[in-house]
Amino acid sequence: MDKIGVLDFGGQYAHLIANRVRRMGVYSEIVSPTAELSTLSSYKGLIFSGGPSSVYAENSPSFNKDILNFNGPILGICYGHQLICQTLGGQVKPGEVKEYGIARVAKSFESPLYEGLGDSEVMWMSHGDSVAEIPAGFEITAATPDCPVASVQNLEKKIFGLQFHPEVTHSENGLKLMKNFLKQCGCSFEWDIKAFMQQSIDNIRHENAGKKVFLLVSGGVDSNVAFALLNKALGDENVYGLHVDNGLMRKDESAWVKEELKQAGFSNFHVVDAGDTFLKNLAGVSEPQAKRVIIGDTFLDVKCEAVEESDLVDDSWLLGQGTIYPDTIESGGTENSHLIKTHHNRVDRIQELINQGKVIEPLAELYKDEVRELGELLGLPHKLVWRHPFPGPGLGVRLLCSDSEGSEDYSEAEARINTFLEKYKVTGRILPVKSVGVQGDARTYAHPCLISGKADWETLEEISTSLTNRFPEVNRVIYNAGGDDWSGEILLHKCDTNKERLDRLREADQVVTDYLFDKGLYEDIWQMPVALLPVGRTLNGESLVLRPINSTEAMTASFSRIPQNQLSEMISEIRKKAELEGVFYDVTNKPPGTIEWE
Repeated sequence: MDKIGVLDFGGQYAHLIANRVRRMGVYSEIVSPTAELSTLSSYKGLIFSGGPSSVYAENSPSFNKDILNFNGPILGICYGHQLICQTLGGQVKPGEVKEYGIARVAKSFESPLYEGLGDSEVMWMSHGDSVAEIPAGFEITAATPDCPVASVQNLEKKIFGLQFHPEVTHSENGLKLMKNFLKQCGCSFEWDIKAFMQQSIDNIRHENAGKKVFLLVSGGVDSNVAFALLNKALGDENVYGLHVDNGLMRKDESAWVKEELKQAGFSNFHVVDAGDTFLKNLAGVSEPQAKRVIIGDTFLDVKCEAVEESDLVDDSWLLGQGTIYPDTIESGGTENSHLIKTHHNRVDRIQELINQGKVIEPLAELYKDEVRELGELLGLPHKLVWRHPFPGPGLGVRLLCSDSEGSEDYSEAEARINTFLEKYKVTGRILPVKSVGVQGDARTYAHPCLISGKADWETLEEISTSLTNRFPEVNRVIYNAGGDDWSGEILLHKCDTNKERLDRLREADQVVTDYLFDKGLYEDIWQMPVALLPVGRTLNGESLVLRPINSTEAMTASFSRIPQNQLSEMISEIRKKAELEGVFYDVTNKPPGTIEWE
Protein backbone atom coordinates (compact mmCIF):
# COMPACT_ATOMS: atom_id res chain seq x y z
CA MET A 1 0.00 0.00 0.00
CA ASP A 2 1.35 3.41 -1.00
CA LYS A 3 1.95 5.86 1.85
CA ILE A 4 2.52 9.61 2.14
CA GLY A 5 4.25 11.07 5.20
CA VAL A 6 3.04 14.42 6.56
CA LEU A 7 5.61 16.26 8.67
CA ASP A 8 3.81 18.02 11.51
CA PHE A 9 5.17 21.50 12.24
CA GLY A 10 2.25 22.31 14.52
CA GLY A 11 -0.15 23.77 12.00
CA GLN A 12 -3.85 23.41 12.69
CA TYR A 13 -4.08 21.87 9.21
CA ALA A 14 -1.36 19.23 9.64
CA HIS A 15 -3.79 16.39 10.16
CA LEU A 16 -6.23 17.88 7.68
CA ILE A 17 -3.54 17.43 5.02
CA ALA A 18 -3.25 13.78 5.99
CA ASN A 19 -7.03 13.48 5.93
CA ARG A 20 -7.23 14.97 2.46
CA VAL A 21 -4.60 12.56 1.17
CA ARG A 22 -6.57 9.63 2.56
CA ARG A 23 -9.80 10.97 1.08
CA MET A 24 -8.10 10.86 -2.31
CA GLY A 25 -7.36 7.17 -1.80
CA VAL A 26 -3.79 7.23 -0.52
CA TYR A 27 -2.91 6.20 3.02
CA SER A 28 -1.07 8.86 5.02
CA GLU A 29 0.70 9.10 8.36
CA ILE A 30 1.90 11.94 10.56
CA VAL A 31 5.70 12.05 10.81
CA SER A 32 7.96 13.94 13.21
CA PRO A 33 10.12 16.59 11.49
CA THR A 34 13.07 15.27 13.50
CA ALA A 35 12.78 11.76 12.07
CA GLU A 36 15.89 10.09 10.69
CA LEU A 37 15.97 10.09 6.88
CA SER A 38 16.49 6.32 6.90
CA THR A 39 13.07 5.80 8.55
CA LEU A 40 11.21 7.54 5.71
CA SER A 41 12.08 5.18 2.89
CA SER A 42 8.65 3.52 2.90
CA TYR A 43 6.91 6.76 1.84
CA LYS A 44 6.23 7.65 -1.78
CA GLY A 45 6.36 11.37 -0.94
CA LEU A 46 6.51 13.85 1.92
CA ILE A 47 4.38 16.90 2.71
CA PHE A 48 5.64 19.57 5.12
CA SER A 49 2.69 21.11 7.02
CA GLY A 50 2.06 24.68 8.09
CA GLY A 51 2.77 25.87 11.61
CA PRO A 52 2.31 28.82 13.99
CA SER A 53 6.04 29.65 14.27
CA SER A 54 8.34 31.78 12.15
CA VAL A 55 11.12 29.84 10.46
CA TYR A 56 13.67 32.43 11.60
CA ALA A 57 12.54 32.34 15.27
CA GLU A 58 14.77 30.78 17.92
CA ASN A 59 11.91 28.63 19.20
CA SER A 60 10.88 27.29 15.80
CA PRO A 61 10.25 23.52 15.66
CA SER A 62 13.28 21.26 15.38
CA PHE A 63 13.91 19.93 11.90
CA ASN A 64 16.26 17.32 10.50
CA LYS A 65 17.67 19.04 7.41
CA ASP A 66 18.72 15.67 5.96
CA ILE A 67 15.04 15.07 5.16
CA LEU A 68 15.44 17.46 2.23
CA ASN A 69 17.61 14.71 0.66
CA PHE A 70 14.56 12.41 0.60
CA ASN A 71 14.50 10.22 -2.48
CA GLY A 72 11.08 11.30 -3.70
CA PRO A 73 8.87 14.36 -4.19
CA ILE A 74 8.46 16.89 -1.36
CA LEU A 75 5.68 19.45 -1.02
CA GLY A 76 5.90 22.30 1.49
CA ILE A 77 2.71 24.13 2.53
CA CYS A 78 2.76 27.57 4.23
CA TYR A 79 5.36 27.18 7.03
CA GLY A 80 6.67 24.11 5.20
CA HIS A 81 7.13 26.17 2.03
CA GLN A 82 8.97 28.88 3.97
CA LEU A 83 11.14 26.33 5.79
CA ILE A 84 12.24 24.70 2.54
CA CYS A 85 13.16 28.04 1.01
CA GLN A 86 14.99 29.28 4.11
CA THR A 87 16.90 26.03 4.65
CA LEU A 88 18.05 25.81 1.02
CA GLY A 89 19.41 29.36 0.90
CA GLY A 90 16.41 31.61 0.38
CA GLN A 91 15.09 34.23 2.80
CA VAL A 92 11.84 34.60 4.75
CA LYS A 93 10.64 37.92 6.22
CA PRO A 94 7.50 39.29 7.86
CA GLY A 95 5.03 40.09 5.10
CA GLU A 96 4.02 43.69 4.44
CA VAL A 97 0.40 42.48 4.36
CA LYS A 98 -0.77 39.51 6.38
CA GLU A 99 -3.16 37.31 4.41
CA TYR A 100 -5.98 35.43 6.16
CA GLY A 101 -8.72 34.23 3.88
CA ILE A 102 -9.46 33.89 0.20
CA ALA A 103 -6.86 35.09 -2.32
CA ARG A 104 -6.58 34.75 -6.07
CA VAL A 105 -3.40 32.96 -7.09
CA ALA A 106 -2.15 33.70 -10.59
CA LYS A 107 0.10 31.13 -12.29
CA SER A 108 3.36 32.68 -13.54
CA PHE A 109 5.30 29.58 -14.67
CA GLU A 110 4.36 26.10 -15.86
CA SER A 111 4.29 23.45 -13.14
CA PRO A 112 3.05 19.86 -13.00
CA LEU A 113 1.13 20.83 -9.85
CA TYR A 114 -1.08 23.20 -11.88
CA GLU A 115 -1.94 20.66 -14.60
CA GLY A 116 -5.66 20.95 -15.39
CA LEU A 117 -6.02 24.17 -13.36
CA GLY A 118 -6.69 27.64 -14.69
CA ASP A 119 -4.25 30.50 -15.01
CA SER A 120 -5.86 32.05 -11.93
CA GLU A 121 -7.30 30.09 -8.99
CA VAL A 122 -9.02 30.94 -5.69
CA MET A 123 -6.95 29.60 -2.79
CA TRP A 124 -6.93 30.04 1.00
CA MET A 125 -4.15 32.04 2.66
CA SER A 126 -3.27 32.10 6.35
CA HIS A 127 0.16 33.64 6.91
CA GLY A 128 2.06 36.60 8.27
CA ASP A 129 5.57 35.77 6.97
CA SER A 130 6.47 35.47 3.29
CA VAL A 131 9.37 34.21 1.18
CA ALA A 132 11.40 37.26 0.15
CA GLU A 133 14.14 35.44 -1.80
CA ILE A 134 13.95 31.96 -3.34
CA PRO A 135 16.83 29.44 -3.23
CA ALA A 136 19.13 28.83 -6.21
CA GLY A 137 17.66 26.31 -8.62
CA PHE A 138 14.06 27.25 -7.80
CA GLU A 139 11.56 29.20 -9.88
CA ILE A 140 8.43 31.09 -8.87
CA THR A 141 5.33 29.43 -10.28
CA ALA A 142 2.52 31.64 -8.90
CA ALA A 143 1.82 34.92 -7.09
CA THR A 144 -1.01 36.95 -5.52
CA PRO A 145 -1.24 40.77 -5.39
CA ASP A 146 0.09 40.69 -1.81
CA CYS A 147 2.39 37.65 -2.08
CA PRO A 148 4.95 37.63 -4.95
CA VAL A 149 6.10 34.11 -4.03
CA ALA A 150 2.87 32.14 -3.73
CA SER A 151 4.46 28.92 -5.03
CA VAL A 152 7.87 27.64 -6.13
CA GLN A 153 9.41 24.51 -7.58
CA ASN A 154 12.70 22.78 -8.28
CA LEU A 155 11.84 20.11 -10.84
CA GLU A 156 15.28 18.51 -10.73
CA LYS A 157 14.97 17.85 -6.98
CA LYS A 158 11.18 17.31 -7.19
CA ILE A 159 10.61 19.88 -4.44
CA PHE A 160 7.54 22.11 -4.49
CA GLY A 161 6.40 24.90 -2.15
CA LEU A 162 3.00 26.57 -1.70
CA GLN A 163 2.32 29.62 0.47
CA PHE A 164 -1.42 28.91 0.35
CA HIS A 165 -3.39 25.96 1.76
CA PRO A 166 -4.66 23.66 -1.02
CA GLU A 167 -6.04 21.19 1.53
CA VAL A 168 -8.89 23.39 2.79
CA THR A 169 -12.31 23.33 1.16
CA HIS A 170 -12.17 27.04 0.35
CA SER A 171 -9.29 26.49 -2.07
CA GLU A 172 -11.53 25.78 -5.03
CA ASN A 173 -9.18 23.49 -6.97
CA GLY A 174 -6.78 22.79 -4.12
CA LEU A 175 -7.48 19.08 -4.07
CA LYS A 176 -6.79 18.81 -7.80
CA LEU A 177 -3.41 20.41 -7.10
CA MET A 178 -2.75 17.95 -4.26
CA LYS A 179 -3.76 15.04 -6.47
CA ASN A 180 -1.27 16.27 -9.06
CA PHE A 181 1.40 16.05 -6.37
CA LEU A 182 0.33 12.50 -5.49
CA LYS A 183 0.62 11.61 -9.17
CA GLN A 184 4.16 13.01 -9.13
CA CYS A 185 4.80 10.60 -6.26
CA GLY A 186 3.57 7.69 -8.39
CA CYS A 187 0.76 6.80 -5.96
CA SER A 188 -2.05 4.38 -6.62
CA PHE A 189 -5.39 5.37 -5.07
CA GLU A 190 -6.72 2.41 -3.09
CA TRP A 191 -7.42 3.47 0.53
CA ASP A 192 -10.98 4.37 1.76
CA ILE A 193 -13.14 4.66 4.89
CA LYS A 194 -14.35 1.06 4.52
CA ALA A 195 -10.78 -0.10 4.91
CA PHE A 196 -10.43 2.16 7.96
CA MET A 197 -13.61 0.77 9.56
CA GLN A 198 -12.54 -2.85 9.28
CA GLN A 199 -9.01 -2.07 10.40
CA SER A 200 -10.36 -0.08 13.35
CA ILE A 201 -12.69 -2.89 14.43
CA ASP A 202 -9.85 -5.41 14.22
CA ASN A 203 -7.53 -3.13 16.22
CA ILE A 204 -10.13 -2.47 18.92
CA ARG A 205 -10.76 -6.18 19.37
CA HIS A 206 -7.06 -7.05 19.39
CA GLU A 207 -5.87 -4.23 21.67
CA ASN A 208 -8.79 -4.33 24.11
CA ALA A 209 -9.55 -8.01 24.49
CA GLY A 210 -11.18 -8.63 27.87
CA LYS A 211 -11.85 -4.92 28.41
CA LYS A 212 -15.10 -3.06 28.92
CA VAL A 213 -15.77 0.55 27.97
CA PHE A 214 -17.67 3.40 29.60
CA LEU A 215 -18.51 5.86 26.84
CA LEU A 216 -19.90 9.30 27.60
CA VAL A 217 -22.52 9.75 24.86
CA SER A 218 -23.56 13.35 24.41
CA GLY A 219 -25.92 12.51 21.57
CA GLY A 220 -23.83 14.43 19.06
CA VAL A 221 -22.53 12.92 15.84
CA ASP A 222 -19.09 11.95 17.18
CA SER A 223 -20.20 10.17 20.33
CA ASN A 224 -23.07 8.42 18.52
CA VAL A 225 -20.70 6.99 15.91
CA ALA A 226 -18.07 6.08 18.52
CA PHE A 227 -20.81 4.27 20.49
CA ALA A 228 -21.92 2.31 17.41
CA LEU A 229 -18.33 1.41 16.45
CA LEU A 230 -17.44 0.18 19.94
CA ASN A 231 -20.65 -1.86 20.12
CA LYS A 232 -19.83 -3.50 16.80
CA ALA A 233 -16.25 -4.23 17.82
CA LEU A 234 -16.72 -5.33 21.44
CA GLY A 235 -20.40 -6.28 21.70
CA ASP A 236 -23.07 -4.38 23.62
CA GLU A 237 -22.42 -6.42 26.77
CA ASN A 238 -18.97 -4.83 26.99
CA VAL A 239 -19.98 -1.22 26.32
CA TYR A 240 -21.80 1.03 28.82
CA GLY A 241 -23.18 4.16 27.13
CA LEU A 242 -23.72 6.96 29.62
CA HIS A 243 -25.48 10.19 28.72
CA VAL A 244 -24.98 12.95 31.27
CA ASP A 245 -27.64 15.66 31.30
CA ASN A 246 -25.31 18.43 32.41
CA GLY A 247 -27.91 21.20 32.49
CA LEU A 248 -26.12 22.71 29.48
CA MET A 249 -28.07 20.82 26.84
CA ARG A 250 -30.44 22.24 24.25
CA LYS A 251 -34.16 22.24 25.01
CA ASP A 252 -35.43 18.67 25.66
CA GLU A 253 -32.13 17.35 24.27
CA SER A 254 -31.55 14.47 26.70
CA ALA A 255 -35.03 12.99 26.29
CA TRP A 256 -34.67 13.15 22.50
CA VAL A 257 -31.27 11.45 22.53
CA LYS A 258 -32.51 8.65 24.78
CA GLU A 259 -35.52 7.91 22.57
CA GLU A 260 -33.58 8.04 19.29
CA LEU A 261 -30.86 5.65 20.46
CA LYS A 262 -33.48 3.30 21.86
CA GLN A 263 -35.22 3.26 18.46
CA ALA A 264 -31.83 2.64 16.83
CA GLY A 265 -31.59 -0.61 18.81
CA PHE A 266 -29.21 0.30 21.64
CA SER A 267 -30.21 -1.20 24.98
CA ASN A 268 -26.91 -0.44 26.75
CA PHE A 269 -27.59 3.31 26.98
CA HIS A 270 -28.25 5.08 30.28
CA VAL A 271 -29.07 8.67 31.33
CA VAL A 272 -28.11 10.48 34.53
CA ASP A 273 -29.37 13.97 35.46
CA ALA A 274 -26.48 16.01 36.86
CA GLY A 275 -27.57 19.52 35.85
CA ASP A 276 -27.55 20.87 39.41
CA THR A 277 -24.00 19.61 39.98
CA PHE A 278 -22.62 21.25 36.83
CA LEU A 279 -24.34 24.59 37.48
CA LYS A 280 -23.14 24.60 41.09
CA ASN A 281 -19.54 23.99 39.96
CA LEU A 282 -19.77 26.70 37.29
CA ALA A 283 -21.28 29.34 39.57
CA GLY A 284 -19.22 32.52 39.64
CA VAL A 285 -16.83 31.36 36.88
CA SER A 286 -16.52 33.49 33.74
CA GLU A 287 -13.14 32.64 32.16
CA PRO A 288 -13.68 30.32 29.14
CA GLN A 289 -10.75 27.97 29.76
CA ALA A 290 -11.71 27.59 33.42
CA LYS A 291 -15.27 26.73 32.39
CA ARG A 292 -14.02 24.01 30.02
CA VAL A 293 -11.83 22.48 32.72
CA ILE A 294 -14.69 22.47 35.23
CA ILE A 295 -17.04 20.86 32.72
CA GLY A 296 -14.49 18.18 31.81
CA ASP A 297 -13.69 17.40 35.43
CA THR A 298 -17.35 17.30 36.43
CA PHE A 299 -18.11 14.88 33.60
CA LEU A 300 -15.49 12.56 35.05
CA ASP A 301 -16.82 12.95 38.60
CA VAL A 302 -20.38 12.21 37.51
CA LYS A 303 -19.21 9.21 35.50
CA CYS A 304 -17.41 7.73 38.48
CA GLU A 305 -20.39 8.32 40.74
CA ALA A 306 -22.84 6.87 38.20
CA VAL A 307 -20.97 3.55 38.04
CA GLU A 308 -20.39 3.54 41.83
CA GLU A 309 -16.62 3.77 41.56
CA SER A 310 -14.40 6.02 43.60
CA ASP A 311 -11.80 6.15 40.82
CA LEU A 312 -10.77 4.45 37.59
CA VAL A 313 -8.69 1.78 39.27
CA ASP A 314 -10.30 -1.33 37.77
CA ASP A 315 -8.09 -2.31 34.84
CA SER A 316 -10.96 -4.11 33.10
CA TRP A 317 -12.67 -0.78 32.34
CA LEU A 318 -11.67 1.95 29.91
CA LEU A 319 -13.08 5.43 29.44
CA GLY A 320 -14.39 5.89 25.90
CA GLN A 321 -14.53 9.28 24.18
CA GLY A 322 -15.75 10.48 20.81
CA THR A 323 -12.74 12.74 20.33
CA ILE A 324 -11.92 13.56 16.69
CA TYR A 325 -8.89 15.20 15.06
CA PRO A 326 -9.91 18.88 15.41
CA ASP A 327 -10.47 18.40 19.16
CA THR A 328 -6.92 17.13 19.57
CA ILE A 329 -5.25 19.60 17.24
CA GLU A 330 -6.90 22.72 18.66
CA SER A 331 -6.03 21.59 22.19
CA GLY A 332 -2.34 21.61 21.29
CA GLY A 333 -2.34 17.84 21.21
CA THR A 334 0.39 17.26 18.65
CA GLU A 335 4.13 17.72 19.06
CA ASN A 336 4.38 21.26 17.68
CA SER A 337 0.76 22.44 17.65
CA HIS A 338 -0.36 25.74 19.15
CA LEU A 339 -3.12 25.86 21.77
CA ILE A 340 -6.33 27.24 20.27
CA LYS A 341 -8.63 25.99 23.01
CA THR A 342 -8.65 23.31 25.70
CA HIS A 343 -11.17 20.68 24.69
CA HIS A 344 -13.16 19.19 27.57
CA ASN A 345 -11.79 15.76 26.55
CA ARG A 346 -8.26 17.03 27.19
CA VAL A 347 -8.42 18.43 30.70
CA ASP A 348 -5.58 17.34 32.99
CA ARG A 349 -7.39 14.49 34.72
CA ILE A 350 -8.43 12.89 31.45
CA GLN A 351 -4.97 13.45 29.97
CA GLU A 352 -3.57 11.54 32.94
CA LEU A 353 -5.90 8.64 32.17
CA ILE A 354 -4.79 8.76 28.53
CA ASN A 355 -1.18 8.54 29.66
CA GLN A 356 -2.10 5.49 31.76
CA GLY A 357 -3.68 3.74 28.78
CA LYS A 358 -7.18 3.90 30.30
CA VAL A 359 -8.86 5.84 27.49
CA ILE A 360 -10.04 4.61 24.11
CA GLU A 361 -10.81 7.12 21.33
CA PRO A 362 -11.80 5.16 18.22
CA LEU A 363 -12.40 8.28 16.07
CA ALA A 364 -9.27 10.20 17.01
CA GLU A 365 -7.83 9.96 13.48
CA LEU A 366 -10.99 11.15 11.71
CA TYR A 367 -12.58 14.42 10.72
CA LYS A 368 -16.29 15.17 10.83
CA ASP A 369 -16.92 14.26 7.21
CA GLU A 370 -15.26 10.87 7.72
CA VAL A 371 -17.14 10.32 10.99
CA ARG A 372 -20.45 10.82 9.21
CA GLU A 373 -19.46 8.47 6.41
CA LEU A 374 -18.46 5.89 9.01
CA GLY A 375 -21.79 6.34 10.79
CA GLU A 376 -23.65 5.59 7.57
CA LEU A 377 -21.52 2.46 7.05
CA LEU A 378 -22.33 1.32 10.60
CA GLY A 379 -26.05 1.60 9.85
CA LEU A 380 -26.94 4.51 12.14
CA PRO A 381 -30.14 6.38 11.20
CA HIS A 382 -29.63 9.35 8.89
CA LYS A 383 -31.03 11.88 11.40
CA LEU A 384 -28.49 10.79 14.03
CA VAL A 385 -25.56 10.95 11.64
CA TRP A 386 -26.47 14.28 10.07
CA ARG A 387 -27.38 16.23 13.19
CA HIS A 388 -25.66 19.58 13.50
CA PRO A 389 -22.49 19.13 15.55
CA PHE A 390 -22.93 20.08 19.20
CA PRO A 391 -19.95 20.61 21.52
CA GLY A 392 -19.44 18.29 24.47
CA PRO A 393 -19.59 21.21 26.95
CA GLY A 394 -22.92 22.09 25.36
CA LEU A 395 -24.30 25.58 25.81
CA GLY A 396 -21.55 26.17 28.36
CA VAL A 397 -19.31 27.43 25.53
CA ARG A 398 -22.13 29.39 23.89
CA LEU A 399 -23.03 31.36 27.01
CA LEU A 400 -20.39 34.07 27.41
CA CYS A 401 -19.87 35.29 30.96
CA SER A 402 -18.18 38.29 32.54
CA ASP A 403 -16.59 39.17 35.88
CA SER A 404 -16.77 42.92 35.22
CA GLU A 405 -19.36 45.44 34.09
CA GLY A 406 -19.70 48.85 32.52
CA SER A 407 -18.34 50.27 29.27
CA GLU A 408 -14.91 50.47 27.65
CA ASP A 409 -13.41 53.25 25.54
CA TYR A 410 -12.51 51.90 22.10
CA SER A 411 -12.87 55.27 20.35
CA GLU A 412 -9.34 55.34 18.93
CA ALA A 413 -9.60 51.90 17.32
CA GLU A 414 -13.17 52.58 16.16
CA ALA A 415 -12.06 55.81 14.51
CA ARG A 416 -9.45 53.93 12.46
CA ILE A 417 -11.94 51.19 11.60
CA ASN A 418 -14.66 53.62 10.54
CA THR A 419 -12.26 55.56 8.34
CA PHE A 420 -11.62 52.30 6.51
CA LEU A 421 -15.36 51.47 6.39
CA GLU A 422 -16.40 54.79 4.81
CA LYS A 423 -16.25 53.35 1.29
CA TYR A 424 -18.74 50.65 2.28
CA LYS A 425 -21.19 53.17 3.82
CA VAL A 426 -21.43 51.16 7.04
CA THR A 427 -20.19 51.77 10.58
CA GLY A 428 -18.31 49.60 13.05
CA ARG A 429 -18.33 49.30 16.83
CA ILE A 430 -16.02 47.16 18.97
CA LEU A 431 -17.92 45.09 21.52
CA PRO A 432 -16.54 44.81 25.10
CA VAL A 433 -16.19 41.02 24.93
CA LYS A 434 -13.56 38.75 23.41
CA SER A 435 -13.84 35.51 21.46
CA VAL A 436 -11.36 32.86 20.42
CA GLY A 437 -9.94 32.81 16.91
CA VAL A 438 -7.11 31.34 14.88
CA GLN A 439 -4.77 33.27 12.61
CA GLY A 440 -1.56 31.98 11.08
CA ASP A 441 -2.10 28.60 12.82
CA ALA A 442 -2.00 30.32 16.22
CA ARG A 443 -4.65 31.10 18.80
CA THR A 444 -6.01 34.64 19.06
CA TYR A 445 -8.26 36.22 21.65
CA ALA A 446 -9.67 39.52 20.47
CA HIS A 447 -12.83 41.60 20.06
CA PRO A 448 -15.69 41.28 17.60
CA CYS A 449 -16.51 44.29 15.45
CA LEU A 450 -20.23 45.01 15.00
CA ILE A 451 -21.18 46.29 11.53
CA SER A 452 -24.35 48.38 11.13
CA GLY A 453 -25.85 49.59 7.85
CA LYS A 454 -27.07 48.10 4.60
CA ALA A 455 -24.74 45.52 3.02
CA ASP A 456 -25.17 42.29 1.09
CA TRP A 457 -23.42 39.04 2.05
CA GLU A 458 -20.62 39.47 -0.49
CA THR A 459 -19.80 42.93 0.83
CA LEU A 460 -19.93 41.72 4.41
CA GLU A 461 -17.48 38.91 3.62
CA GLU A 462 -15.12 41.44 2.03
CA ILE A 463 -15.45 43.70 5.09
CA SER A 464 -14.88 40.78 7.46
CA THR A 465 -11.72 39.63 5.69
CA SER A 466 -10.35 43.17 5.46
CA LEU A 467 -10.97 44.09 9.10
CA THR A 468 -9.49 40.90 10.54
CA ASN A 469 -6.43 41.25 8.31
CA ARG A 470 -5.78 44.91 9.07
CA PHE A 471 -6.83 45.55 12.66
CA PRO A 472 -5.21 43.42 15.40
CA GLU A 473 -7.96 44.37 17.86
CA VAL A 474 -10.45 42.40 15.76
CA ASN A 475 -10.62 38.66 15.02
CA ARG A 476 -14.34 38.38 14.34
CA VAL A 477 -16.93 40.48 12.49
CA ILE A 478 -20.67 40.38 13.21
CA TYR A 479 -23.55 42.06 11.38
CA ASN A 480 -26.33 43.98 13.13
CA ALA A 481 -29.04 41.76 11.65
CA GLY A 482 -31.63 42.90 14.19
CA GLY A 483 -31.37 46.49 12.97
CA ASP A 484 -31.12 48.03 16.45
CA ASP A 485 -29.43 51.38 17.10
CA TRP A 486 -25.96 50.71 18.51
CA SER A 487 -24.57 54.22 18.11
CA GLY A 488 -24.73 54.96 21.85
CA GLU A 489 -22.94 53.48 24.85
CA ILE A 490 -22.46 49.69 24.78
CA LEU A 491 -22.51 48.07 28.19
CA LEU A 492 -21.12 44.82 29.59
CA HIS A 493 -22.72 43.27 32.67
CA LYS A 494 -21.38 40.89 35.29
CA CYS A 495 -22.82 37.37 35.00
CA ASP A 496 -22.02 33.66 35.14
CA THR A 497 -23.54 30.38 33.94
CA ASN A 498 -27.00 30.12 35.46
CA LYS A 499 -30.35 28.55 34.61
CA GLU A 500 -32.08 31.83 33.73
CA ARG A 501 -29.52 32.73 31.08
CA LEU A 502 -29.36 29.15 29.82
CA ASP A 503 -33.14 29.03 29.42
CA ARG A 504 -33.06 32.26 27.43
CA LEU A 505 -30.42 30.77 25.16
CA ARG A 506 -32.30 27.46 24.93
CA GLU A 507 -35.49 29.17 23.76
CA ALA A 508 -33.64 31.11 21.06
CA ASP A 509 -31.74 28.00 19.95
CA GLN A 510 -34.98 26.01 19.67
CA VAL A 511 -36.60 28.72 17.53
CA VAL A 512 -33.60 28.62 15.19
CA THR A 513 -33.63 24.81 14.91
CA ASP A 514 -37.38 24.65 14.31
CA TYR A 515 -37.17 27.40 11.71
CA LEU A 516 -34.38 25.64 9.79
CA PHE A 517 -36.41 22.42 9.66
CA ASP A 518 -39.63 24.22 8.70
CA LYS A 519 -37.96 26.04 5.81
CA GLY A 520 -35.94 23.03 4.61
CA LEU A 521 -32.65 24.71 5.48
CA TYR A 522 -31.36 22.34 8.19
CA GLU A 523 -29.17 20.13 5.99
CA ASP A 524 -28.10 23.08 3.81
CA ILE A 525 -26.30 24.52 6.85
CA TRP A 526 -23.53 22.43 8.40
CA GLN A 527 -23.86 23.89 11.89
CA MET A 528 -25.60 26.86 13.49
CA PRO A 529 -24.30 27.73 16.96
CA VAL A 530 -26.30 30.38 18.82
CA ALA A 531 -24.35 32.35 21.44
CA LEU A 532 -25.57 34.69 24.19
CA LEU A 533 -23.43 37.74 25.01
CA PRO A 534 -23.62 39.79 28.24
CA VAL A 535 -23.72 42.93 26.11
CA GLY A 536 -26.51 45.44 25.67
CA ARG A 537 -27.57 49.08 25.52
CA THR A 538 -28.70 48.89 29.13
CA LEU A 539 -26.67 47.49 32.01
CA ASN A 540 -28.35 44.07 32.21
CA GLY A 541 -29.10 43.75 28.50
CA GLU A 542 -28.07 40.67 26.54
CA SER A 543 -27.58 40.02 22.85
CA LEU A 544 -27.67 36.95 20.64
CA VAL A 545 -25.23 35.88 17.95
CA LEU A 546 -26.34 33.62 15.10
CA ARG A 547 -23.38 31.65 13.74
CA PRO A 548 -24.50 29.58 10.68
CA ILE A 549 -21.53 28.01 8.93
CA ASN A 550 -20.69 25.61 6.12
CA SER A 551 -17.84 23.14 6.47
CA THR A 552 -16.99 19.49 5.98
CA GLU A 553 -14.31 18.80 8.58
CA ALA A 554 -14.51 21.73 11.05
CA MET A 555 -10.93 22.84 10.42
CA THR A 556 -12.10 25.56 8.06
CA ALA A 557 -15.53 27.09 7.63
CA SER A 558 -17.36 29.84 5.79
CA PHE A 559 -20.40 31.63 7.15
CA SER A 560 -23.70 30.50 5.62
CA ARG A 561 -25.85 33.06 3.86
CA ILE A 562 -29.46 32.70 4.92
CA PRO A 563 -31.75 34.69 2.59
CA GLN A 564 -32.42 38.10 4.12
CA ASN A 565 -36.21 37.75 4.13
CA GLN A 566 -36.00 34.42 5.95
CA LEU A 567 -33.43 35.81 8.38
CA SER A 568 -35.81 38.64 9.26
CA GLU A 569 -38.60 36.11 9.91
CA MET A 570 -36.31 34.02 12.11
CA ILE A 571 -35.22 37.04 14.17
CA SER A 572 -38.86 38.07 14.64
CA GLU A 573 -39.68 34.59 15.97
CA ILE A 574 -36.63 34.61 18.28
CA ARG A 575 -37.69 37.90 19.85
CA LYS A 576 -41.12 36.49 20.65
CA LYS A 577 -39.44 33.82 22.81
CA ALA A 578 -36.40 35.55 24.29
CA GLU A 579 -35.81 39.03 25.67
CA LEU A 580 -32.84 40.45 23.75
CA GLU A 581 -31.38 43.87 23.06
CA GLY A 582 -29.59 42.84 19.89
CA VAL A 583 -29.44 40.02 17.38
CA PHE A 584 -26.17 39.69 15.45
CA TYR A 585 -25.08 37.52 12.53
CA ASP A 586 -21.49 36.24 12.54
CA VAL A 587 -19.93 36.85 9.10
CA THR A 588 -16.46 35.54 10.02
CA ASN A 589 -14.91 32.64 8.14
CA LYS A 590 -12.56 30.17 9.83
CA PRO A 591 -9.85 31.30 9.93
CA PRO A 592 -9.70 33.90 11.44
CA GLY A 593 -12.63 33.05 13.74
CA THR A 594 -13.21 29.62 15.23
CA ILE A 595 -16.68 28.08 14.86
CA GLU A 596 -17.59 28.44 18.54
CA TRP A 597 -17.04 31.70 20.41
CA GLU A 598 -15.33 30.11 23.43
